[in-house]
Amino acid sequence: MQPAMMMFSSKYWSRRGLSLDSAMFDHQNQLLGNHISNTWEKYLTRPDCENAEDSGKTAVVFSLKNEVGCLVKALRLFQEKRVNLNHIESRRSKRVPNEVEIFASCSCSKKEFNELLEHLKDQVNIISFNTPANVWSAEADDEDVPWFPMKISELDQCSHRVLMYGSELDADHPGFKDNVYRERRKYFVEVAMNYKFGKPIPRIEYTPEEVRTWGVVFRELTKLYPTHACREYLKNLPLLTKHCGYREDNIPQLEDVSLFLRERSGFTVWPVAGYLSPRDFLAGLAYRVFNCTQYVRHSTDPLYTPEPDTCHELLGHVPLLADPKFAQFSQEIGLASLGASDEDVQKLATCYFFTIEFGLCKQDDQLRAYGAGLLSSIGELRHALSDKARVKMFDPKTTCFQECLITTFQDVYFVSESFEEAKEKMREFAKTIKRPFSVYYNPYTQSVDLLKDTCSIENVVQDLRSDLTTVCDALGKMNTYMGI
Repeated sequence: MQPAMMMFSSKYWSRRGLSLDSAMFDHQNQLLGNHISNTWEKYLTRPDCENAEDSGKTAVVFSLKNEVGCLVKALRLFQEKRVNLNHIESRRSKRVPNEVEIFASCSCSKKEFNELLEHLKDQVNIISFNTPANVWSAEADDEDVPWFPMKISELDQCSHRVLMYGSELDADHPGFKDNVYRERRKYFVEVAMNYKFGKPIPRIEYTPEEVRTWGVVFRELTKLYPTHACREYLKNLPLLTKHCGYREDNIPQLEDVSLFLRERSGFTVWPVAGYLSPRDFLAGLAYRVFNCTQYVRHSTDPLYTPEPDTCHELLGHVPLLADPKFAQFSQEIGLASLGASDEDVQKLATCYFFTIEFGLCKQDDQLRAYGAGLLSSIGELRHALSDKARVKMFDPKTTCFQECLITTFQDVYFVSESFEEAKEKMREFAKTIKRPFSVYYNPYTQSVDLLKDTCSIENVVQDLRSDLTTVCDALGKMNTYMGI
């Protein structure tokens, strides 16, 4: 869900010289706004630094909670360090709902600025520093672009926005009348909502009933995999048995699975309490993060679940996320979603649904399943590969309009020759998405760079040149040692 829009954009207020607080609050807070404006004047007119020859202009961008008096407290930090403010602007944060971002240009020495940053870190969230004013202004021009995470740690804000289920179950859910099951679900919600980036995933002590339910699903599905699952799936499942404890009598732990995936494809899993919006879920894929549930479906119907549960995640998704080509295919769908319109995100989500959830591929002239929704459903896995299923070639331009069915088998399934073919088709489809920039994932910083000017593109080209130098060096050595 997107944060509520303000009555006017922050550019409207900054052009009129109003303070942050007076822009954010209604007429009842005008006295507060006047107080802040006076405070600004005091800070902005303080005499220059004593060491004028060592002074220079620089800037810091930080965010604050949207509450009364927040700016006054922040500006007091500049006064405490005796740093001159030359210019200050504010705008609604795209990163965090109910927060605002402040651009503060100041004059001080390098030493004073570093001391200021250390002082600010304890009180505010610093987004960037030494930020040119034109870059800040250019970002402000993109106000119509929906917020999306710019670094992997910001995925915490996505994974905590659960839309459905969690501990609140619908009346037709198998566990709706089971108070013990509902309490258990509340525990899983608490675990997921308390999880933060960089922390180990808490280990779950599953109950005997939960293990039995997992065992039924595991036993029945593994009977079908040799004749129904794609070869990449069949290659990785034994590795998960060896390294992560995939057994009929044991439910794997997400922390073990995450460590395994990181070594195989760079993916990790994060615990989540329930359904996320398509935008939040796809944003995770952009950073090779798969949001994963830890709860188990209700024991009265082990072969059916109205929602993703750990059986679906661990048996359906994880084995293929360990495949590098499939992992890249998943990530590129996620990258295409960042900053896209709601309409385009829905199209991408539909393509995701009919590939990564319900996709088929051709191998050795036979149809095989790679979609997690099929590989975790005994009934639909059999149906999708039977003569009764209707199958079409995957084409994002038409697949994106297909209706997604949740409570019944799909009306149609889409087949690709390979993950590589599906990825190339999605790349072409992504070019049709309208947004004022392209994105580049930086695996070293686990962040996203916006490519919208020559400077940002040149930085990527430098990285590519380094990679090409390595490749050329390797080819040269091959030629030398092989005598070519």
